[in-house]
Amino acid sequence: MADVGNIVRVSGVTKNFKLGKVEVQALKGVDLEIPTGYYISIMGPSGSGKSTLFNMIGGLDKPTTGKVFIDEVDIAQLDAYELAWLRCRKIGYIFQTFNIIQVMTALENVTLPMIFGGMNNDEAVEKGMQLLDLVGLGERFSHKPFELSGGQQQRVAIARALANDPAIILADEPTGNLDLKTGEEIITLLKSLSKERKVTVISATHDIKMLNVSDQVVWIRDGRIDKIENRDELKISVGVVATR
Repeated sequence: MADVGNIVRVSGVTKNFKLGKVEVQALKGVDLEIPTGYYISIMGPSGSGKSTLFNMIGGLDKPTTGKVFIDEVDIAQLDAYELAWLRCRKIGYIFQTFNIIQVMTALENVTLPMIFGGMNNDEAVEKGMQLLDLVGLGERFSHKPFELSGGQQQRVAIARALANDPAIILADEPTGNLDLKTGEEIITLLKSLSKERKVTVISATHDIKMLNVSDQVVWIRDGRIDKIENRDELKISVGVVATR
């Protein structure tokens, strides 16, 4: 890809947690730049720090030391109102457990962020229908989550993540609760949305299938970045991932 600048910049980030009387260092000085429009997979074993890094980038947690910049704005310096505005306008979230509201229809779930963002109801409904069409659920707009399969619920979550035209989509194990075929469909959908809408997709994942669509893979180990590889540096075969 051409040099399009960085939408995310992480500088010297550490994160410490207290577990009883024991202090755990989840991140140990992470530096990372994520180019605009890239599909990034953050990969590593359980306990490696990838979810902690993911939460830092999303403004869901603050570093112990270091800085996280979104569009060169230091998000640790934002007050609660400013951070909420940034998360609403700049970032769309997709979670492993879908996190859609059970008592709301698919359309109501998708339009909720738009209403919070100040859009009037008629415009929100029109845009919500367009987004549900985009993810292949236009005919299921009135269905509630219990009437939808896991894959369909994740598609609702993707449409909701796109509600306010975010620059970044953060996907935390988006295929973790899905079967193989449905997981592949979700990965393909995220990749096509990234390309068509020039949205930066950042996924924290264990799913090796993500490597097939990633522009860049960030490998995390023991709270540090082990290596960063571009797509053409990865050698992929069924069940095996190796590097040149």
